[in-house]
Amino acid sequence: MTYLILGLVIFLGVHSVRIVANDWRTQRLQQMGEAAYKGLYSVASVIGFGLIVWGFGLAREAPVVVWSPPIPLRHASSLLTLVAFVLLAAAYVPGNMFKARLHHPMVLSVKTWALAHLLSNGYLAHLVLFGAFLVWAVLDFIAARRRDRALGTVYGPSGAGRTGITVALGFAAWAGFAFLGHGLLIGIRPFG
Repeated sequence: MTYLILGLVIFLGVHSVRIVANDWRTQRLQQMGEAAYKGLYSVASVIGFGLIVWGFGLAREAPVVVWSPPIPLRHASSLLTLVAFVLLAAAYVPGNMFKARLHHPMVLSVKTWALAHLLSNGYLAHLVLFGAFLVWAVLDFIAARRRDRALGTVYGPSGAGRTGITVALGFAAWAGFAFLGHGLLIGIRPFG
């Protein structure tokens, strides 16, 4: 569990700089230059992510059961992960309704993904991993909306066609990951 927690601290720590020290981040960007700052940010992120993967794998070898989720929550989790994939697609498809209305669909995707996994997993390692991401995503969304208000950020209009493309891409990515990718990468097949 130590490596998992260390990885979360590093990974979510570097992703939290804009939440807790946006002015410090701006100063570092000016002093170091964008390329150097992003390079260090990327290296720290990769190290943190690697520790998360390694630590989570080690923690799964000696599982600690906290609770046993009922079957209906597993079904709810599947639906929520579909929503998370659509929101993730919305972050990349310009001019869709989700981005126009929600403004930060990627962070909402992380929140939805983390909540879905908290509902369907009752092991301590899962609660630590997904709980940390959920707390981070909630704080990041609040900070991002606060920055939008302070900067007067305006999001462009949306179109039905682009929204339809967003939903189709999100659904296709979800299906591919749920039926194939999750089992290959994580070792757990949500749909048998």
